[in-house]
Amino acid sequence: MRKTLILAAAAGSAGLLLGALGFQYLGEMPPCKLCYWQRYGHVAALVLALPALALRGAALPLLAGLGAASSAGIGAYHTGVERGWWEGPSSCSSQSIEGLSPEELVEQIMAAPLVRCDEVPWEMLGLSMASWNVLASLGIAALWLLAARAGARAIPA
Repeated sequence: MRKTLILAAAAGSAGLLLGALGFQYLGEMPPCKLCYWQRYGHVAALVLALPALALRGAALPLLAGLGAASSAGIGAYHTGVERGWWEGPSSCSSQSIEGLSPEELVEQIMAAPLVRCDEVPWEMLGLSMASWNVLASLGIAALWLLAARAGARAIPA
């Protein structure tokens, strides 16, 4: 059971990463800074998957689950930035131009990133890619937690 859960969770992370790369290279939708950040947790989960298969215990699946959960957290933050619920990083969001001199405005425009975190380039059923990542990453994190639980039970006392 534990092995199956680890393989399913790793496949989920791999699928999300492949989907992101597909949108980036085949769909010509370059990622913003927050999009890149969402990938790191799944990369970490994939790196931990192979040793988690080989070694007993709950630690590695828990760490991999933390990676998937971190991706969900960053995705939730990104969703809030896209929806205007809160400010995003100043390096990838639009900023107020109130009170700027013309020179400062030109400087801000020239320093602006090519891909902004506060714009939604794609939606399905009213949810952005960041929102879908939250849902998928939470499901993957749950699989990792179940694998950790199965691993903890497998250790003889």
